[in-house]
Amino acid sequence: MTAATALFLFAHQDDEFGVFQKIVDELAAGNRVICAFMTTGTVGGASPEARNRESLAVLEKLGVDSGDVIFVGQQLQIDDGALMHRLDDAAVWLHDWIVACSSLRALYLPAWEGGHPDHDSLHAVGVTVAQNAGLLHLARQSSLYNGYKRPGQLFNVMRPLPMNGPVERFSVPWGHRIAFLRHCLCYPTQRKTWIGLFPFVLLHYVFGGRDAMQPVSPERLASRPHEGALYYERRQFTTWPELCERVAAFTARSRDQADSSRAHGAS
Repeated sequence: MTAATALFLFAHQDDEFGVFQKIVDELAAGNRVICAFMTTGTVGGASPEARNRESLAVLEKLGVDSGDVIFVGQQLQIDDGALMHRLDDAAVWLHDWIVACSSLRALYLPAWEGGHPDHDSLHAVGVTVAQNAGLLHLARQSSLYNGYKRPGQLFNVMRPLPMNGPVERFSVPWGHRIAFLRHCLCYPTQRKTWIGLFPFVLLHYVFGGRDAMQPVSPERLASRPHEGALYYERRQFTTWPELCERVAAFTARSRDQADSSRAHGAS
Protein backbone atom coordinates (compact mmCIF):
# COMPACT_ATOMS: atom_id res chain seq x y z
CA MET A 1 0.00 0.00 0.00
CA THR A 2 1.31 3.44 -0.93
CA ALA A 3 1.81 5.72 2.07
CA ALA A 4 -0.25 8.88 2.23
CA THR A 5 1.73 12.00 1.30
CA ALA A 6 1.86 15.34 3.09
CA LEU A 7 3.27 18.23 1.06
CA PHE A 8 4.77 21.16 2.95
CA LEU A 9 5.36 24.31 0.89
CA PHE A 10 7.92 26.82 2.13
CA ALA A 11 8.96 30.15 0.66
CA HIS A 12 12.44 30.14 2.20
CA GLN A 13 14.89 27.75 3.80
CA ASP A 14 14.21 28.00 7.57
CA ASP A 15 10.44 28.63 7.19
CA GLU A 16 10.03 25.05 8.34
CA PHE A 17 10.43 26.26 11.93
CA GLY A 18 6.72 27.07 11.97
CA VAL A 19 5.63 23.45 11.38
CA PHE A 20 8.26 21.32 13.10
CA GLN A 21 5.64 19.50 15.18
CA LYS A 22 3.31 18.93 12.25
CA ILE A 23 6.15 17.38 10.24
CA VAL A 24 6.92 15.06 13.15
CA ASP A 25 3.23 14.18 13.50
CA GLU A 26 2.86 13.33 9.81
CA LEU A 27 5.92 11.08 9.91
CA ALA A 28 4.73 9.41 13.12
CA ALA A 29 1.44 8.63 11.38
CA GLY A 30 3.39 6.71 8.75
CA ASN A 31 2.92 9.33 6.06
CA ARG A 32 5.52 10.44 3.54
CA VAL A 33 6.57 14.06 4.01
CA ILE A 34 7.62 16.13 1.00
CA CYS A 35 9.12 19.57 1.61
CA ALA A 36 9.34 22.02 -1.28
CA PHE A 37 11.17 25.35 -1.07
CA MET A 38 9.76 27.75 -3.64
CA THR A 39 12.50 30.41 -3.74
CA THR A 40 16.28 30.22 -3.67
CA GLY A 41 16.32 32.06 -0.36
CA THR A 42 18.96 34.34 -1.86
CA VAL A 43 19.04 37.41 -4.09
CA GLY A 44 21.10 38.62 -7.01
CA GLY A 45 22.03 35.17 -8.24
CA ALA A 46 23.86 34.25 -5.02
CA SER A 47 24.26 30.52 -4.47
CA PRO A 48 21.51 28.95 -2.34
CA GLU A 49 23.63 25.94 -1.44
CA ALA A 50 24.46 27.04 2.10
CA ARG A 51 20.82 27.71 2.95
CA ASN A 52 19.80 24.45 1.29
CA ARG A 53 22.26 22.51 3.46
CA GLU A 54 20.96 24.15 6.63
CA SER A 55 17.33 23.26 6.00
CA LEU A 56 18.21 19.81 4.74
CA ALA A 57 20.17 19.08 7.93
CA VAL A 58 17.29 20.22 10.15
CA LEU A 59 14.67 18.29 8.18
CA GLU A 60 16.78 15.13 8.33
CA LYS A 61 16.93 15.52 12.14
CA LEU A 62 13.13 15.59 12.12
CA GLY A 63 13.11 12.36 10.11
CA VAL A 64 12.45 13.65 6.58
CA ASP A 65 14.23 11.70 3.85
CA SER A 66 16.72 13.90 1.98
CA GLY A 67 15.26 12.67 -1.30
CA ASP A 68 11.91 14.14 -0.30
CA VAL A 69 13.24 17.70 -0.05
CA ILE A 70 12.82 19.66 -3.30
CA PHE A 71 14.47 23.02 -3.95
CA VAL A 72 11.98 24.27 -6.50
CA GLY A 73 13.10 27.87 -6.30
CA GLN A 74 16.58 26.85 -7.35
CA GLN A 75 15.20 24.82 -10.24
CA LEU A 76 13.01 27.70 -11.43
CA GLN A 77 15.49 30.43 -10.45
CA ILE A 78 13.01 32.33 -8.26
CA ASP A 79 14.94 34.65 -5.94
CA ASP A 80 13.98 35.58 -2.41
CA GLY A 81 11.40 38.37 -2.71
CA ALA A 82 10.52 37.56 -6.31
CA LEU A 83 7.73 35.02 -5.89
CA MET A 84 5.00 37.62 -6.39
CA HIS A 85 6.45 38.13 -9.87
CA ARG A 86 6.58 34.39 -10.63
CA LEU A 87 3.18 33.17 -9.44
CA ASP A 88 2.35 31.39 -12.69
CA ASP A 89 5.65 29.51 -12.79
CA ALA A 90 5.22 28.33 -9.20
CA ALA A 91 1.63 27.32 -9.92
CA VAL A 92 2.60 25.26 -12.97
CA TRP A 93 5.16 23.35 -10.91
CA LEU A 94 2.67 22.74 -8.09
CA HIS A 95 -0.11 21.70 -10.45
CA ASP A 96 2.14 19.23 -12.25
CA TRP A 97 3.41 17.82 -8.97
CA ILE A 98 -0.11 17.33 -7.60
CA VAL A 99 -1.28 15.66 -10.81
CA ALA A 100 1.62 13.21 -10.54
CA CYS A 101 0.94 12.44 -6.86
CA SER A 102 -2.04 10.15 -6.36
CA SER A 103 -1.43 9.78 -2.61
CA LEU A 104 -1.65 13.44 -1.52
CA ARG A 105 -3.59 13.68 1.75
CA ALA A 106 -2.42 17.01 3.21
CA LEU A 107 -1.10 20.33 1.92
CA TYR A 108 0.51 22.77 4.33
CA LEU A 109 0.96 26.44 3.41
CA PRO A 110 2.34 29.60 5.01
CA ALA A 111 -0.48 31.77 6.30
CA TRP A 112 -2.07 34.73 4.55
CA GLU A 113 -0.88 37.26 7.11
CA GLY A 114 1.08 40.15 5.58
CA GLY A 115 4.41 39.12 7.08
CA HIS A 116 6.54 38.55 3.99
CA PRO A 117 5.39 38.96 0.37
CA ASP A 118 6.83 35.55 -0.53
CA HIS A 119 4.74 33.90 2.20
CA ASP A 120 1.51 35.49 1.00
CA SER A 121 2.41 34.82 -2.64
CA LEU A 122 2.98 31.13 -1.91
CA HIS A 123 -0.27 30.99 0.02
CA ALA A 124 -2.09 32.38 -3.01
CA VAL A 125 -0.44 29.84 -5.31
CA GLY A 126 -1.24 26.92 -3.02
CA VAL A 127 -4.86 27.89 -2.42
CA THR A 128 -5.53 28.60 -6.09
CA VAL A 129 -3.97 25.38 -7.37
CA ALA A 130 -5.67 23.31 -4.66
CA GLN A 131 -9.04 24.87 -5.47
CA ASN A 132 -8.69 24.19 -9.18
CA ALA A 133 -7.68 20.59 -8.43
CA GLY A 134 -10.65 20.06 -6.09
CA LEU A 135 -8.29 19.55 -3.15
CA LEU A 136 -8.95 22.66 -1.10
CA HIS A 137 -10.13 20.53 1.82
CA LEU A 138 -6.60 19.15 2.16
CA ALA A 139 -4.98 22.57 2.67
CA ARG A 140 -4.06 24.09 6.02
CA GLN A 141 -2.16 27.29 6.83
CA SER A 142 0.19 28.10 9.68
CA SER A 143 1.47 31.46 10.90
CA LEU A 144 5.13 32.43 10.76
CA TYR A 145 5.09 36.14 11.64
CA ASN A 146 2.86 39.17 11.14
CA GLY A 147 2.50 42.77 12.32
CA TYR A 148 -1.14 42.56 13.48
CA LYS A 149 -1.73 45.11 16.26
CA ARG A 150 2.01 45.66 16.66
CA PRO A 151 3.64 49.10 16.27
CA GLY A 152 6.67 49.95 14.19
CA GLN A 153 9.01 47.04 13.51
CA LEU A 154 7.52 44.78 16.20
CA PHE A 155 5.80 41.57 15.08
CA ASN A 156 3.98 38.45 16.27
CA VAL A 157 5.54 35.01 15.79
CA MET A 158 3.48 31.85 15.22
CA ARG A 159 0.31 33.72 16.21
CA PRO A 160 -2.59 33.02 13.80
CA LEU A 161 -4.77 35.86 12.61
CA PRO A 162 -8.40 35.55 13.76
CA MET A 163 -9.51 36.67 10.28
CA ASN A 164 -8.15 33.43 8.83
CA GLY A 165 -10.82 31.32 10.47
CA PRO A 166 -11.12 28.75 13.26
CA VAL A 167 -7.87 27.74 14.91
CA GLU A 168 -6.93 24.12 15.54
CA ARG A 169 -4.35 23.99 18.32
CA PHE A 170 -2.21 21.01 19.25
CA SER A 171 0.28 20.52 22.05
CA VAL A 172 4.02 20.24 21.56
CA PRO A 173 5.68 17.89 24.09
CA TRP A 174 8.42 19.44 26.20
CA GLY A 175 11.09 17.21 24.70
CA HIS A 176 10.11 18.38 21.23
CA ARG A 177 10.07 22.02 22.30
CA ILE A 178 13.67 21.80 23.46
CA ALA A 179 14.72 19.99 20.30
CA PHE A 180 12.92 22.51 18.10
CA LEU A 181 14.61 25.44 19.84
CA ARG A 182 17.95 23.81 19.13
CA HIS A 183 16.97 23.38 15.50
CA CYS A 184 16.28 27.11 15.32
CA LEU A 185 19.97 27.70 16.06
CA CYS A 186 21.00 25.67 13.00
CA TYR A 187 20.65 28.44 10.41
CA PRO A 188 23.94 30.37 10.66
CA THR A 189 23.45 32.11 7.31
CA GLN A 190 20.33 33.71 8.81
CA ARG A 191 21.91 34.75 12.09
CA LYS A 192 20.68 38.33 11.82
CA THR A 193 17.10 37.23 11.19
CA TRP A 194 17.14 34.73 14.03
CA ILE A 195 18.41 37.29 16.52
CA GLY A 196 14.98 38.87 16.09
CA LEU A 197 12.95 35.67 15.75
CA PHE A 198 14.43 33.39 18.38
CA PRO A 199 13.28 35.22 21.54
CA PHE A 200 9.67 35.04 20.32
CA VAL A 201 9.93 31.37 19.38
CA LEU A 202 11.43 30.72 22.82
CA LEU A 203 8.50 32.49 24.51
CA HIS A 204 6.07 30.56 22.32
CA TYR A 205 7.40 27.20 23.43
CA VAL A 206 8.04 28.06 27.09
CA PHE A 207 4.75 29.80 27.85
CA GLY A 208 2.47 28.42 25.17
CA GLY A 209 3.66 25.12 23.84
CA ARG A 210 0.77 24.79 21.42
CA ASP A 211 1.11 25.16 17.66
CA ALA A 212 -1.82 26.08 15.44
CA MET A 213 -3.34 25.37 12.04
CA GLN A 214 -6.20 27.05 10.19
CA PRO A 215 -8.22 26.19 7.10
CA VAL A 216 -7.78 28.25 3.93
CA SER A 217 -10.26 30.31 1.95
CA PRO A 218 -9.93 31.53 -1.65
CA GLU A 219 -12.07 34.55 -0.73
CA ARG A 220 -9.37 35.77 1.64
CA LEU A 221 -7.01 36.37 -1.29
CA ALA A 222 -8.98 39.48 -2.20
CA SER A 223 -8.81 40.86 1.35
CA ARG A 224 -6.02 42.70 3.10
CA PRO A 225 -4.58 40.19 5.60
CA HIS A 226 -5.33 42.55 8.50
CA GLU A 227 -6.12 46.20 9.08
CA GLY A 228 -3.28 48.67 9.48
CA ALA A 229 0.16 48.59 7.90
CA LEU A 230 1.32 45.11 6.98
CA TYR A 231 4.74 44.01 8.16
CA TYR A 232 6.15 43.79 4.63
CA GLU A 233 4.91 47.34 4.02
CA ARG A 234 6.72 48.58 7.12
CA ARG A 235 9.87 46.89 5.89
CA GLN A 236 9.26 48.45 2.44
CA PHE A 237 9.43 45.09 0.65
CA THR A 238 6.27 45.88 -1.30
CA THR A 239 2.79 47.34 -0.79
CA TRP A 240 -0.57 45.66 -0.38
CA PRO A 241 -2.00 47.25 -3.55
CA GLU A 242 0.89 45.89 -5.63
CA LEU A 243 0.70 42.38 -4.22
CA CYS A 244 -3.10 42.39 -4.36
CA GLU A 245 -3.05 43.40 -8.03
CA ARG A 246 -0.64 40.61 -8.93
CA VAL A 247 -2.56 37.98 -6.95
CA ALA A 248 -5.89 39.09 -8.46
CA ALA A 249 -4.50 38.86 -12.00
CA PHE A 250 -2.99 35.46 -11.25
CA THR A 251 -6.19 34.01 -9.77
CA ALA A 252 -8.20 35.33 -12.75
CA ARG A 253 -5.81 33.68 -15.21
CA SER A 254 -5.89 30.45 -13.24
CA ARG A 255 -9.69 30.46 -13.12
CA ASP A 256 -9.90 31.03 -16.88
CA GLN A 257 -7.43 28.21 -17.54
CA ALA A 258 -9.32 25.84 -15.26
CA ASP A 259 -12.64 26.72 -16.91
CA SER A 260 -11.11 26.19 -20.33
CA SER A 261 -9.68 22.81 -19.33
CA ARG A 262 -13.02 21.67 -17.94
CA ALA A 263 -14.79 22.81 -21.11
CA HIS A 264 -12.36 20.87 -23.32
CA GLY A 265 -12.70 17.86 -21.07
CA ALA A 266 -16.49 17.92 -21.40
CA SER A 267 -16.46 18.27 -25.19
